[in-house]
Amino acid sequence: MEKRKVIIIGSGPAGLTAAIYTARANLKPLVFEGYNAGGQLMITSEVENFPGFPEGINGPDLMKNLREQAEKFGAELETEDVTKVELSAEKKIVWVEDDAYETETLIIATGATANLLGLESEKRLMGKGVSACATCDGFFFTDKVVCVVGGGDSAFEEGLFLTKFAKKVYIIHRRDEFRASKIMVERAKENPKVEFIMNSVIDEILGDERVTGVRLKNTKTSELSEMNLDGVFIAIGHTPATSLFKGQLNLDKKGYITTSNNKKSQTATNIPGVFACGDVQDSHYRQAVTAAGSGCMAALDAEHYLGEK
Repeated sequence: MEKRKVIIIGSGPAGLTAAIYTARANLKPLVFEGYNAGGQLMITSEVENFPGFPEGINGPDLMKNLREQAEKFGAELETEDVTKVELSAEKKIVWVEDDAYETETLIIATGATANLLGLESEKRLMGKGVSACATCDGFFFTDKVVCVVGGGDSAFEEGLFLTKFAKKVYIIHRRDEFRASKIMVERAKENPKVEFIMNSVIDEILGDERVTGVRLKNTKTSELSEMNLDGVFIAIGHTPATSLFKGQLNLDKKGYITTSNNKKSQTATNIPGVFACGDVQDSHYRQAVTAAGSGCMAALDAEHYLGEK
């Protein structure tokens, strides 16, 4: 069985930043980047809020740069999916099919994926008017008409944020009541840019090269209608990629890995030597720059753990 000091699972901003830091510390990290390498930025066309790029940068290009930087310092990247882990204080074993790797420290950066509607048009127009992140993409919709799909606090936060840019924001919800807190609903009601469309779901997103509108279906009458729009924001939650770790690591009620928040380590899990960073443990910020920052933290925590050991 191959033995390592550091293994990293995941290759988004968190995983690759952890790889850069552990590689520069001469820990020779092995990174399982997975077959869907690069994380959510691989489906993001323009990134304008990552520090150091005043003109913005294409999402895949940013991930390519991070990957090359990690390799430059000696990180070893494998384009394979981890299929099983065995985690304890004594041993940490990572499996890729029948191949097993033992590691002294494990950094988990498997991320989270936005829950989507499941429409072919949604997939085709992602980054071309369809988005799952208002903070990332809101600026591109200045003086445009957009909709937000969802009925929870996240949908209302996204909708209210978008009113800073868009001239009109429709909140589309499949029921006649919102799950969001009363204060969020009241705030939206008081905003003249916000309008609610209840008992409705998106049946189709319209447009060839870019979003031009949506076809709505009434959930009570099944009646179809069309409306012109420039953007569609999906806000129906995220699912963290934690199925590998269930029953071994502590997860919160949403399925995110819980990490300690003490002076010694802010990325440590309930198992010594196992650390988590990025969207797999952050259900709040979900930004590339915060993921990268926590990847740095996890690398430093792993380095400190190995030093003490």
